[in-house]
Amino acid sequence: MSTRGQFNTKNPTIKRILKEASELANNPSPDYHAEPLENDLFEWHFTLRGPPAPSPYANGIYHGRIQLPAAYPLRPPAFRFLTPTGRFEVNREICLSISGHHEESWQPAWGLRTALVAIRSFMDTNASGQLGGMDSSESARKKMAADSSAWKCAGCGMTNGEIMKEREDAVRQLQDSGKLKEEEVPEELKLAYREDLQQQPAAQSSAAPQPEPTSAGTSAETPRSAPSTQETSASSSRGVTARSIPIESAPNPAQSTPVPVNTRPTLTPTRTVAPRAQPQPVQGSQTSDDWLDKAIWGVIFALVLMVVRKYL
Repeated sequence: MSTRGQFNTKNPTIKRILKEASELANNPSPDYHAEPLENDLFEWHFTLRGPPAPSPYANGIYHGRIQLPAAYPLRPPAFRFLTPTGRFEVNREICLSISGHHEESWQPAWGLRTALVAIRSFMDTNASGQLGGMDSSESARKKMAADSSAWKCAGCGMTNGEIMKEREDAVRQLQDSGKLKEEEVPEELKLAYREDLQQQPAAQSSAAPQPEPTSAGTSAETPRSAPSTQETSASSSRGVTARSIPIESAPNPAQSTPVPVNTRPTLTPTRTVAPRAQPQPVQGSQTSDDWLDKAIWGVIFALVLMVVRKYL
């Protein structure tokens, strides 16, 4: 391609575009083809066959444009058909889950080859009045398909039939050498309008399987009645142990009901807390006071005796 020298080939976007162009050229398909323009790597033209019979597009060969964003492949490409199809409006960007209108559903791992395969399979769906889609009669679509082979693109300078004939010859050569590879559409790639994609989770939740009846005519939940005896026995055993706990901790076994048994243990600690531990320091203080009184009186008595002896 003459455009290679006009771009920085170290740019990740340019490298990705050149890689995809090389893969499409070296591994052609008899059903579709795409390549960038000579003067613009970000604008491609594609040609694809219609879906196989009994589709009304079975005999059609359609041409269109692909516009790649500057952030490709992080952002999805935009598609528009130039050949009348009866399914998409001419030269108007189509609103698909893989196009620029729905960037949230695009994955950078997908390429233009995968997108073309998906668009081809999407042609048989209903337009549903969405952007870029149109409704036509089956006879009108068949007539457009018959006339599409002779449609000629001014930019490419070839008719749709001539472009696909070159692809068929290239595919035939690869088949003889055993190097032809088939492209598969990943399961994660869903081609639908955004409204349809939003309705799918609701439809799946409403279609959740219900419990099926058994052969005896009862629901599948009836076997739960079997372990009910185990549950009752377990609950009864728990009740027995729960009732036995306050009886063991009761200070008065003569009580017949657990109500006073539970109240007495809370009162007994208040009686036996420490009031009786205080009399000992009180007695010691009284004896020490008595000893001091006696000592004082003894000193006074001795002084009195000394005075009496001195003057007598």
